[in-house]
Amino acid sequence: MTASRPALTWCMRSALLAGALLLLVASSASADTILLKNGRRIIASNVVEDGDHVRYETPAGQMSIPKSIVLRIDRDNLGYSAAGSAASSAPPVSAPEIDPLRGTEDISHLVVHNDAIDFVYIAQVESAARSGAAAGNDKAAAAHYVAAQFLVSKGDTPSAIDHYRQALGFEPDSVPLLLNLAVLYLRQSQFTTALDPLEHAQRVSPDSADVAKLMGWAYYGANKMDQAVAEWKRSEKLRHDPDVEHALQKAERDKAEEESYREGETAHFALKYNGSSTPDLARGILRVLEDDFRDLESQLDFTPPEPIGVILYTEQAFADITRAPSWAGAINDGRIRIPVQGLTSVTPELARVLKHELTHSFIGQKSHGRAPTWLQEGTAQYMEGRRSSESAGPLLNAASQGRVPTLASLEGSWMSLSGNSAAVAYAWSLAAVESIVQNGGVSDVSRLLGAIATAPDTESALRDSLHSDYADLQQQTITLLRHEDLR
Repeated sequence: MTASRPALTWCMRSALLAGALLLLVASSASADTILLKNGRRIIASNVVEDGDHVRYETPAGQMSIPKSIVLRIDRDNLGYSAAGSAASSAPPVSAPEIDPLRGTEDISHLVVHNDAIDFVYIAQVESAARSGAAAGNDKAAAAHYVAAQFLVSKGDTPSAIDHYRQALGFEPDSVPLLLNLAVLYLRQSQFTTALDPLEHAQRVSPDSADVAKLMGWAYYGANKMDQAVAEWKRSEKLRHDPDVEHALQKAERDKAEEESYREGETAHFALKYNGSSTPDLARGILRVLEDDFRDLESQLDFTPPEPIGVILYTEQAFADITRAPSWAGAINDGRIRIPVQGLTSVTPELARVLKHELTHSFIGQKSHGRAPTWLQEGTAQYMEGRRSSESAGPLLNAASQGRVPTLASLEGSWMSLSGNSAAVAYAWSLAAVESIVQNGGVSDVSRLLGAIATAPDTESALRDSLHSDYADLQQQTITLLRHEDLR
């Protein structure tokens, strides 16, 4: 194959976006792309699979080709990068239900009252424990456990971690304490750090399915597929869990695909690539990613604590492993997954894809996986250099007809959107983020991401950090687009 999907996706997508927006306003029919196994692409309409053939229409009339020569059909001819922010936000498994620490019911009202922690009371129970009072250690651990749970409910993860660690000072072999501490580390993407309490918990309770479940999460996040698969298999053997079963199937697909892959590593990235990719391309990608890492670290005021996994695929392997919608040009589900077939060096288009996807890693981790999709995608596009000037007119026309989505409706997953709907969602989200940057700079985006990590919902975070709500931001976005349309 001579043309790579990233090159097609990112070179053509401005024109494709404008076309999609015009189609939205005019309600015209959309085109599809038939990708052949030899690399050729056919732009057509009314594409249907009919037995052993694919039939389609072009300006030259109705055509038919054998299905055996078709790699896949990309609907709507849109190649937007789907960073899969819902996927990147969601961990591979959910945290298990962890039994509360014994003794907490008797003292919870003494540790937390009037919506605050009573540190004087905690100091008293700590003093009693150190003096050798009966059940003193249990009571002190329970007090810190109650304080930690309260702080988690308030979104103060660092302080909650501190209280769990203090509780373990009194009851070092408490599995509930160890698991609760590990879950907080995992949610902050501190996968290697999470392994310390998990390994301790496994020594105390070697037959715990919950411990194995969380260890699989830690190893998966640390890009150690062999260990992740082994732990999730052990968890399933101890107790069937559909959540673990699904994660295990995905990890096994990754492991099988990547067994023959080459590897590269830098301070911030762990790269795996198919043998068809050249070492020069792999090295070039790592250099670009390291430069992007430093830029994003400065702009978003955040440093991811663990190396970020990057996987380079052939077209077919990308489709098979990610099972992404046809308009997806790359995926970030905690690991950056990009098809690079046909490339031998980092093109400007591929560089944009890399910056876009790396931005998702920063956003997902800074917001603790809670950033809405519109903010994920809008910020990722902004960071890779896209601006709203080309789409301002079509978006304003669509908005005047009430045919643009609300930001609230764009909070969840976009993976089921059609190509045209996805194009409009991307364009509207970029405009919203661009309006935030225009009003207060990228620092406002960074501040909003930090607020989202602890706020009950996105609109509350908007009010707390930017003193606005969705209605304000919607109008602010329209104002930006009007300004851009007059240029």
